[in-house]
Amino acid sequence: MLFDVINFLLEVVSTLIGGACLLRMYMHWRGMGMGNPVGRLVMALSDWLVRPLQRALPPSAKVDAANLLGAWLLKLVQYGVFMAMLGMTHWALLPVLALLGVGKLAASVATALIVVAAVLSWTQPHSPVADVLNRLTAPLLAPLRRFIPLVGGVDLTPMAAVVVLQVLGMVLGSAQARLLGAGLLAAV
Repeated sequence: MLFDVINFLLEVVSTLIGGACLLRMYMHWRGMGMGNPVGRLVMALSDWLVRPLQRALPPSAKVDAANLLGAWLLKLVQYGVFMAMLGMTHWALLPVLALLGVGKLAASVATALIVVAAVLSWTQPHSPVADVLNRLTAPLLAPLRRFIPLVGGVDLTPMAAVVVLQVLGMVLGSAQARLLGAGLLAAV
């Protein structure tokens, strides 16, 4: 029971803060300012972690690797605690597990952006948050929009993108499970 609670809390914290780091990196890559409501939230959640990392990895014009490193470090700690609680000793798996975890997190962040943007497009299409989310999701949906036509005037690309992202998350989760299974067998 205690294991499940600790694992759940670590997942929530690493998802919230790591997701903010990845969203911050994506917004930087897209050239978006942080003065909008989404940017302010992302900065509030991730500044304490990213600012010190930016001293070692200063951002370039398009890439802010400190954000990616921050998300990876959070996943590294999460899976490190998980492995320690399970008594696993195959620590060489930890960096790869964390990298796969960041991939799953990126798929989850993209899914959340698409879902929230779609809901806001129906309920509050002119809100400042809807505009920011539309600018963030447009590059994710553009490739699908070339192949998926409107159906009765309804854009189905957000749904298709969510399905693709969920499959990607499953594939990455399966890879993690295989690695953890190999690590558990080595620990026994």
